[in-house]
Amino acid sequence: MRPFCDGDHAIRQIAALPYRTARDDVNAPVTILLVTSRETRRWVLPKGNMIEGLQPHAAAAHEAEEEAGVKGAACPTPLGSYRYRKKRKNGAMLNVTVEVFPFSVTDVLDEWEEQDQRDRQWFSLEEAAQLVDEPELSELIRRFRASESDRRIAKSGFVLDTQKASPKMAVFQWVQALLPKQGNFFELFEAHALTLLSGSNALARLLNGGSGMRDHIQELVEREHEADQITREVLQTVRRTFLTPFDRSAITSLIAAMDDAIDEMQKTAGAIDLYELTEFKQEMKDMAAIIVDCARITVEALPLLRQVNRNAGRLHELTERLVIMEGHADEIHARGLKALYKEHGEANPLRFIVERELFTHLERVVDRFEDVANEIDGLVIDHA
Repeated sequence: MRPFCDGDHAIRQIAALPYRTARDDVNAPVTILLVTSRETRRWVLPKGNMIEGLQPHAAAAHEAEEEAGVKGAACPTPLGSYRYRKKRKNGAMLNVTVEVFPFSVTDVLDEWEEQDQRDRQWFSLEEAAQLVDEPELSELIRRFRASESDRRIAKSGFVLDTQKASPKMAVFQWVQALLPKQGNFFELFEAHALTLLSGSNALARLLNGGSGMRDHIQELVEREHEADQITREVLQTVRRTFLTPFDRSAITSLIAAMDDAIDEMQKTAGAIDLYELTEFKQEMKDMAAIIVDCARITVEALPLLRQVNRNAGRLHELTERLVIMEGHADEIHARGLKALYKEHGEANPLRFIVERELFTHLERVVDRFEDVANEIDGLVIDHA
């Protein structure tokens, strides 16, 4: 592998940000896997140079497996980038820009290529942010998910902030504070978000093929049923609740968009089961990785609605990433369909039709997450 340089001769590399959560819970802490560098033994992300023939996120996944011994879903949309200076053999210290890709870990290997050259360890977000040397990377890690203090604020209920609110909004907030709270909408939103996260992980594992496909299909069916039950509870609660935290139509639109996303995941699994598919195009896997990251962001965003005025800035950051990923998924979808047509369009039209259906379902999942982003943005506009 050799470093990639752009027109300005800046060296560019890629890195994976391997993460996982201990349990299905919106408040479950995220942990980050770091490895030690070979020479200085400092804590770093698995990273390296671009690999010829691989997309940047695929190269990041390769580095994660080679350096840290983990497999998973690498989101094709980068989280951001950071810079550091790399010392060359000739003594030069050159700037390197590293693109960072979220990497949802599904498998931790007992043996891997560089296990004798590096140590690996899981850290909390704050610990990982403090251990890495690069300030920009430290900030990327901290912003990967809201801090525990932000999350406590989001869960604490109503807090009046008249210094930032307009006089009209301040009056509205005083009224909200004094009126009795009814309904458990926030808990239901967050419970539904967890079905999206669990379903997206099952979908990513399903598209990796292998002997466990039947179990992953079954899990998606079960998650979709759980989501339907939550959606029905939201609609019933809307009807029987006098005072709701948001406009009733906004509540039903948000839960409907979320439910549409898990429905399309289940339809994808249903098509795979119906057509007995066992191998999948890389573009399909890439779209599934985007779906995993969309679900991760949704899980973070929903609790922040408990204090929408205070969390408006962070909510905007999260919804903006959802919209960006939807656009990236469209590009991957178009590229995948073109390659699929060239491969099967004339030689095997039935295969083309079947796999095109899978692409369609995957695209619709990401589209529904964009709908979720739009609904959240609407709430921020109305209430912040």
